[in-house]
Amino acid sequence: MTLAQVTRGQRVSIVSIPNETVRAQAIRFGISVGAEVECAEKIPAGPIIICKGKQEIAIGRKLAEKIEVKPA
Repeated sequence: MTLAQVTRGQRVSIVSIPNETVRAQAIRFGISVGAEVECAEKIPAGPIIICKGKQEIAIGRKLAEKIEVKPA
């Protein structure tokens, strides 16, 4: 399952970020393999908004499709 497939309110753990460039971008936001995040909002044909702690991050749909997750 990818981050783009999560539903609003769902908590997931990051399993894999295969693309090196995507991984570097995610680390800048404090997201790495093993991190638990919650889907705060899923905008139709737009970004996925996730929460990690008190931080909200909008991740573009194309980027979210490259991040593999599992239910937490």
